[in-house]
Amino acid sequence: FSRIKGMVVFFFLPWFCSGEPAPPLLCFHTFLDPSNMVYLRWHHDEQELMTFELQLHTTGWVSLGFSSHGELPGSDMVIGGVFPNSSIYFSVN
Repeated sequence: FSRIKGMVVFFFLPWFCSGEPAPPLLCFHTFLDPSNMVYLRWHHDEQELMTFELQLHTTGWVSLGFSSHGELPGSDMVIGGVFPNSSIYFSVN
């Protein structure tokens, strides 16, 4: 786990910018790859609002897909990154 550093900004960004209370403790977690370099933590509340944190080494961007069938076609995608000027972009597709 100590090797994982980097992009943790995307899923918590709305709370930092909105002045709302901090996100909940993220109770669930797993590595998404055999090398243990991509680490995902998540939690959901009573209203089924989900909060995610994704930690990985990156060249400046990352994407995460959600699918009920385990395939890329037809999945929901979240894409985000950091521009060279350190501004952040975030998109849901």
